[in-house]
Amino acid sequence: TPPASDRSPMMSRAAVMRSLFSTPRHLLRIPSVRSASSASATSTPSAVTSSGFSVTSSPSSPTAFVGDVLVIGAFADAIDADSFAVSDVTLKEISSSMTAGVLEEIIVEEEFKAEPGSSVRARGTAGTAKTVCIVGMGKASDATPAAFRKLGEAAAAEAKKGKPVSVGVAVANAATPPSAKEADAITTGLSLGAFSDERFKDPKKRKPFTVEKIELLGLEGGEQTDAAIDVAEKIAAGANLTRELVNAPPNMAAPRHLAETAADIAAKTDRMTLKVLEKDECEKWGECGMGLYLGVAQASDEPPKFIHLKYTNPKAGADAKKIGIVGKGVTFDAGGLNIKAGPGSMIELMKFDMGGAGATLGAADAIARICPENPSIAEVHFFVAACENMISGNAMHPGDILTAANGTTVEVNNTDAEGRLTLADALLYAQAEGCTEIVDVATLTGAQIIALGDTVGAMYAGRDDMAVSLEAASKECGEKFWRMPLEQSYFEQLKSSCADMKNTGTRAGGSITAALFLEKFIEDKEKVSWAHLDIAGPVWDGKSNSATGFAAGTLARWVLNK
Repeated sequence: TPPASDRSPMMSRAAVMRSLFSTPRHLLRIPSVRSASSASATSTPSAVTSSGFSVTSSPSSPTAFVGDVLVIGAFADAIDADSFAVSDVTLKEISSSMTAGVLEEIIVEEEFKAEPGSSVRARGTAGTAKTVCIVGMGKASDATPAAFRKLGEAAAAEAKKGKPVSVGVAVANAATPPSAKEADAITTGLSLGAFSDERFKDPKKRKPFTVEKIELLGLEGGEQTDAAIDVAEKIAAGANLTRELVNAPPNMAAPRHLAETAADIAAKTDRMTLKVLEKDECEKWGECGMGLYLGVAQASDEPPKFIHLKYTNPKAGADAKKIGIVGKGVTFDAGGLNIKAGPGSMIELMKFDMGGAGATLGAADAIARICPENPSIAEVHFFVAACENMISGNAMHPGDILTAANGTTVEVNNTDAEGRLTLADALLYAQAEGCTEIVDVATLTGAQIIALGDTVGAMYAGRDDMAVSLEAASKECGEKFWRMPLEQSYFEQLKSSCADMKNTGTRAGGSITAALFLEKFIEDKEKVSWAHLDIAGPVWDGKSNSATGFAAGTLARWVLNK
């Protein structure tokens, strides 16, 4: 887009969009999601996000809150399941401060039982919140961080109605006041729920998020709670960056734009450095050059970019480790000569095939904001082998034999199994950098979606302690993974008559054989602990037709928990 100084203030939206989409791809830059206050009708398309409000803790009771919207999470025992009578003292006090009986009347009419996902709302009166919304949280005994995160998301959804400025969030009938961990989860939900990506819509039709302040009521605050809220906001900002990247159209989120995003992340702190290897450098790296990665990239006019961000901890202890996160960065996957075609091919959604790279950069963004000083961490490395998988006269053929950076030869029997090829060379690079704990994350297989659906990611781990640490991190941020088996006998499917291995096996166990392929590029399993996260399903929300930001939070918290 032309710089602001070169644009007429009367430039129409149509002119802006024509300029945006006619600009050569190598000159385009991804519009960032910004607060409504920073956007103008003639600026590069931007979105409304959560960056415009602050989240604070307050010891005040929700009954004392005066503002625009009050959202209260209620567990099932707050309301009688048969009569729908309100038994919780806090809800009774709020109800009595409103027009007589209105709240309880609505609860009866709606047969509200405080089940998860349910809610009721009523208009308040003078001296109270203008709107009161009760959100069901299910049984208190079943409460997890995910339940509190959903409360935050529900509060953000309520805040999008009308034009509220102040919002209060509280939990009724809890056995104890919300802890720092629960404040973390609510804040995460608020920040993710407030996100709305409208960069490419008519500015006149965008709905601004008007909230300026959100109070978490009934919290004593203190250093631990305030720190939890701060960390949650920064991790959510990273997850929202992931959503921006995955949502962006492939003519904008090309490899060079991922490199630009990495540069923006590195600029946040002097503890983060960036190195981007160009094609010629990748050709020379290692024993044989990155032949698998470059084989995928060779059909595209868009040059590949191998991205390496490194966070250095100045407070590292003597035995501190180097940690690596590797994200699949195929910014558009046409399938290559095994082209994606026909119903169910999902080619129109293949902009999300860089969801692993998005999660990796989102985690890097969170780490750059938080700047952890855990003594067990020396460095945190983030790797993305960014490229496109396209069709041209230069495309790799089914039947080609490619050579990885360590000399391993691979027979390509399906060009649409390209992600594992890019990841293999990236895993070798991560090990060469000295990383002894490595997690790769990728939208790798359709088989993962068939096995686990669209809300649960697949986890493969070579060691139990790695699986345990990732599962703990995922539970903290409300993301779900299921550990899958690294069934070694399935590697028979990947044996080749003319190379060291093939890149695909049969349809049966396709997610497992993809993980086994990657495991072969972990060269010293005694020294290196490795895990693979296949997020093909949960990376995208089909209902809203948008990115979820999945895995960014898990990866960031996995690092912070070290």
